[in-house]
Amino acid sequence: MLPIYPSPYFLDPTSGENSPVFRAFSAVVTMADFNDGGMDAVQRRLMLVHVSSIFLCRCILVDENDRVVGHDTKYNCHLMEKIEAENLLHRAFSVFLFNSKYELLLQQRSKTKVTFPLVWTNTCCSHPLYRESELIEENVLGVRNAAQRKLLDELGIVAEDVPVDEFTPLGRMLYKAPSDGKWGEHELDYLLLIVRDVKLQPNPDEVADIKYVSREELKELVKKADAGDDAEAVKLSPWFRLVVDNFLMKWWDHVEKGTLAEAADMKTIHKL
Repeated sequence: MLPIYPSPYFLDPTSGENSPVFRAFSAVVTMADFNDGGMDAVQRRLMLVHVSSIFLCRCILVDENDRVVGHDTKYNCHLMEKIEAENLLHRAFSVFLFNSKYELLLQQRSKTKVTFPLVWTNTCCSHPLYRESELIEENVLGVRNAAQRKLLDELGIVAEDVPVDEFTPLGRMLYKAPSDGKWGEHELDYLLLIVRDVKLQPNPDEVADIKYVSREELKELVKKADAGDDAEAVKLSPWFRLVVDNFLMKWWDHVEKGTLAEAADMKTIHKL
């Protein structure tokens, strides 16, 4: 039987000092290693919730062929020193949700995110955890279960709006991206696409902003990201940019034509 790790999601950041888990982590984790960027008291508590979650949650470690080789904390999996020293690679997923008008839902990551705060990215990006329901390999069911869980957690999208069998796995990519020198990503990322009209209730702890974009609006957003060099510039997550540059526009064609299955390639692991 797999070990059961406590979930961080019951922490209440608005009264976090009353939580026993919050108190425990406050005793051993300081904010010295995390740039608070002038956060207020509530934002700092939210950051500590994110920090506690990276100690509590266990990511799935894989080799470059996507074979499970173990598990480790989100903390270690995102610490560049560990990534470089031990070549830690973990499984992840990126969801691309389109509505019936063929617009793509984007999110801006919360200011309290440990990696890549306030960058714009695809609908939802996270990790399947080392638990039975998210380790299922058949039909990519474990990753689909994790995607459904995180769409609720981040965007308030209920499971009924995003059935697991409606996700189309389109491919996998392997990439490495430092965030701020200390933190970064080294992921084998499953790319999932779903076309559904959904009700949204974004979680402000996770998401700063959301918007649907057309193909042309996304191209304009990319141009702004390329042109910007000041503090107000649009920033895109590195994994989202890799997908935009290598896959997304071809997928968009298939979405509009109703031929999405033709775009799927789950045999190849693209090393980008």
